[in-house]
Amino acid sequence: MKAEEKRAIIAIPIVLVTAAGLALAGSQGGRFAFGMPLFALVILLAFIIQWIVFIPSYLWKTERYFDLTGGITFITVTIVAVGLSPVNDGRSWLLAGIISIWAVRLSSFLFMRIRAEGEDRRFRDIKTSFPRFLLTWTLQGLWVSFSLAAALAAITTEARVPLGGFALVGFLVWLSGIGIEAAADSQKSRFNAQEENKGKFINVGLWSWSRHPNYFGEILLWIGVAIIAFPVLSGWQWLTLISPVFITLLLTRISGIPMLEARADEKWGGQEDYQAYKAGTPVLIPWPPSKRK
Repeated sequence: MKAEEKRAIIAIPIVLVTAAGLALAGSQGGRFAFGMPLFALVILLAFIIQWIVFIPSYLWKTERYFDLTGGITFITVTIVAVGLSPVNDGRSWLLAGIISIWAVRLSSFLFMRIRAEGEDRRFRDIKTSFPRFLLTWTLQGLWVSFSLAAALAAITTEARVPLGGFALVGFLVWLSGIGIEAAADSQKSRFNAQEENKGKFINVGLWSWSRHPNYFGEILLWIGVAIIAFPVLSGWQWLTLISPVFITLLLTRISGIPMLEARADEKWGGQEDYQAYKAGTPVLIPWPPSKRK
């Protein structure tokens, strides 16, 4: 057995213990369903969905439905949380609505992209290894759980507070975030679709303001979700506000920006125009080109 597979076998129970700790914290002051805390139940559901789809994906050695499954899981978990809550208010429906809109947009975009490209290079070696591929799907369950934590806590809690300033501010932040993310994805797709841009890096539109504007939008929209959830959280539920922190760390330190920056350096690092672009364009937070010194 390879070292990577041994590490994957060790990592899987660590992931599950982490998810159990999150489920315990988010369940405080929450509603119950079928004899167990509703928050914990839907966290478990997030993992079950991943493992079910993992089975045929491993047998066929395909990652084609990975991103699509992630989006479906976000929607399913949120709908189940709302559906099993005996009483829902405007905050619950607002959170369910904006999460579903985001999940449909992003997962469909990623699914169509992988259909066009034929494969996701991240999975080229992983999908042939049972423990490593299983770990990847299990990590997606953890990603869904941590991302949704604040929203799920707000939906499943016994506490109810009328919508107010936090909800308005949070919605506007979310709207800004998803607008930036969608615009950045659309601009990059159009850029890559043009024959004259084949093999080139994008440096136009929002991509002239930031090297990763889509990730900035992603972080921003989850901050908006946390702001909407904030007024009804208490006790250990405060830990669920880790959601936007988790997203930020994931995208800026683990699987997002570091991987893409390394790939870009490998591909265009020897080009003067790319080095100038990299030196003059923020890595994440957008800044107008005309105002840079």
